[in-house]
Amino acid sequence: MPEKKKYLLFAFSDCKDPKREKEFNDWYDNVHMTDMMEVPGFIQASRWMSADNKKNEIRKYLALYELETDNLAEFNAKMREKGMWTFKAGRFSDLPVFDPDNVPRIYIQITPTKKAKPAKKAATTKKAVTTKKATIAKKAQPTKKK
Repeated sequence: MPEKKKYLLFAFSDCKDPKREKEFNDWYDNVHMTDMMEVPGFIQASRWMSADNKKNEIRKYLALYELETDNLAEFNAKMREKGMWTFKAGRFSDLPVFDPDNVPRIYIQITPTKKAKPAKKAATTKKAVTTKKATIAKKAQPTKKK
């Protein structure tokens, strides 16, 4: 059996009606994501909101889905099928605006995950502390008159 590959699916979105943004977020979090997570291969999902707050920004929201599959074409077919089901079942909202189909949404990992090195703390070695104490002690001694 081929090894399952890891992918990230990015779903950028906006709400068509700013007055109904609370309704949009409730639908996305509690209906849409829940429905889509039923597609075999999805591992976990989270939603994010722009922190830049740029003028005229689009795609304020991001849903980030992690998935694993050994057959991306089959996964995509099942995801489309589930998406169509949400329309037919009346579970899709009139509020979302998504990127057009020609914008990539699914990405495959091509390098191992790299982790940042921990920040370096100020080195306080035993030798440095001893030297510093000796210097302070020397300065504290009264000077001898010649």
